[in-house]
Amino acid sequence: MSKSTNQKTKLLHLCRILLLRTDEEHPLTVPQLIEELARQDIKAERKSIYDDLEALRLFGLDIQSRKGKTPGWFVGGREFELPEVKLLMDAVQSSRFITQKKSDALIRKLEGLASIHQAGQLQRQVYVSGRIKVMNESIYYNVDKLHAAIAGQKAISFKYFDYDIGRKKVFHHDGKRYVVSPYGLIWNSENYYLVAFDHCHQELRHYRVDKMTEIVVTSLDREGREQYPDFQLAEYGQKHFGMYGGQEVKVTLRGRRDKAGLVWDRFGQDVILVPDGAEHFTVTLPVVISPQFFGWLLGLDGSITLVGPKEAVAAYRRRLSATLEELSQPPC
Repeated sequence: MSKSTNQKTKLLHLCRILLLRTDEEHPLTVPQLIEELARQDIKAERKSIYDDLEALRLFGLDIQSRKGKTPGWFVGGREFELPEVKLLMDAVQSSRFITQKKSDALIRKLEGLASIHQAGQLQRQVYVSGRIKVMNESIYYNVDKLHAAIAGQKAISFKYFDYDIGRKKVFHHDGKRYVVSPYGLIWNSENYYLVAFDHCHQELRHYRVDKMTEIVVTSLDREGREQYPDFQLAEYGQKHFGMYGGQEVKVTLRGRRDKAGLVWDRFGQDVILVPDGAEHFTVTLPVVISPQFFGWLLGLDGSITLVGPKEAVAAYRRRLSATLEELSQPPC
């Protein structure tokens, strides 16, 4: 009897069977492995299976065996352990900048990192979230192009848009292309942002990646090194609350000592807090003055207050006064 065309791929099929169908709770016996191979039109004998299992073990696959009530062979340690796969799936599902279609596709691929039995646990986890997703399907590929431009230190051009109430794209600058030099990507407030040197305005700006389209990596070398020789992506993200633009100011905050963690969570562990009496501290740091910064302060309910400079304090008061005036207006 002639051998089937699949016989040459016997070891590969056995490896796939072990990865997909076995784990610590679901081993397969040698007869079951032979049966699984037969479904692929592959003949195997008991001795050859033992030899193949040893070959896979020497190759690096964590082949384990167990005796007792549920004997058999299974894959022990994997490239990604089940808790790690769950963590990755949570990140994908909760990421607002990935569309639902791309989230589903990524999750299906992540399921392939576990056995079919473990995939059932992962599926139950997928339906927990139901997060709001962006509508721009091309963001998946935008990120790849941006990383290529950053690595190659090349400028890019693109069009930038918003959505109107009819969910139609409305392009900025009458549809003219932006030309910028990418410096890095920031994941902030559940969105992806590109930080780049704007060639027209000769300054650093940031752009929502899901609102960028028709991205082209140009042959132009990256600009902005002279203006920003010591640019740090992390510092840029710390200064911009919610990635809103505005004037950068060195502000002084005064807070209760039990709220020190809020400052470190926002600005990093390197920020120096200066004791101010027995119950308070002060800290001076650069931020971009914006409605989002004022909203952050307001949300702290007075536990951290803005005390300087005078111009920033006055701007905060004007913002609060304007909000109170709006609330006092009678409804239409």
